[in-house]
Amino acid sequence: MNRTTLAGLAAAALALAGGVYFALRLDVRVEQSSEEAQDGPAGALSAKQVEALGIRTEVAVRAEGVPLGTVPAQVTLPPQAKVAVTTPFTGTVAQLFVLEGENVARGSALAVVRAADAVQFSAALQRARADLALERVRAQRLETLAKEGVVAGARADEARASLRQSQATVSENQRLLALAGAGADGTVTLRAPIAGRVAHVGVETGGGVGSDEAPFVIENTAALTLDLQLPERLAGKVRPGMDVEVTVRGREATPIAGRIVSVGASLDPQTRSILAKARLHDTAGLVPGRGVMAVIRDPGGAGEGVSVPATAVTRIGEADVVFVAQKGRFVRRDVQLVAEAGGRAVVAEGLKAGEQVATHGVAELKSLLAEQ
Repeated sequence: MNRTTLAGLAAAALALAGGVYFALRLDVRVEQSSEEAQDGPAGALSAKQVEALGIRTEVAVRAEGVPLGTVPAQVTLPPQAKVAVTTPFTGTVAQLFVLEGENVARGSALAVVRAADAVQFSAALQRARADLALERVRAQRLETLAKEGVVAGARADEARASLRQSQATVSENQRLLALAGAGADGTVTLRAPIAGRVAHVGVETGGGVGSDEAPFVIENTAALTLDLQLPERLAGKVRPGMDVEVTVRGREATPIAGRIVSVGASLDPQTRSILAKARLHDTAGLVPGRGVMAVIRDPGGAGEGVSVPATAVTRIGEADVVFVAQKGRFVRRDVQLVAEAGGRAVVAEGLKAGEQVATHGVAELKSLLAEQ
């Protein structure tokens, strides 16, 4: 037998011995705890024994909603969260201030465009203002003369009509230049209409820009939605108004909550699923396009149920069981499991809110109290 074969046999023997050691170690720990507990009531464990068995507990809380299931979802932007930035004038980009993906505040300058049309409209505005001043003086004079009977009243009416036309021309030019952010020197400053992220930059310095294409698109990332893919088994069970929760890495203790706003009417023949949409109340840690898992809850189905970590529930025979801490001992309690999703289980009977249940070391307690 060569050295390689001997080395392989030795490694296999060590691995087998290690597995046997750990299995025996668990049995020994349980047997020791069982022997030490024989002097007291069934399930009685000292603090030292609890620590040795790795038992940890958590308080059962009233269920706020029965989880119907965990489904795949994708973070999306609602249509109203995207805004295109356009200019009514054709021109050349003189200066660019933002990069794609950059966050901007409402009113932030995005680019400066030089446009000949802006100069022409600015000049037209100045002429219209001059005409307006003359029409105002003329209308006032004819109004006075008409009252004195020097001229016919029709002439005063014509003067007032001309004044209104001049006022409309001035207002139109002012609105157009203000909308474009144009100055008297022919420069147009494009600004962000909302706060958000610059999702698209379609121009570069020195390039042309026109009214037929939006040079910028701003996304309001504070308003995100979820596209949920509901399996066939949830068809007819999920309704608008139900709660959803999304857990983000680093924020496991505080899942992001939302609410379902629409549910599709028919199954997709290819995926055998239904599309539902939900609005999220918070967006921290989420970006559009990210895939997540969402827990759907029925707020009206909580009843008297309580929620515990899913690790607290185990099976003994045909029964769902938890182990409740009571005055220095653990008691087996049969429960009725209603639902399980998102790492939580909801039970309807056998447990009350406020009771302490074992969440770790359940296998050891199961060995100790299986016959209780």
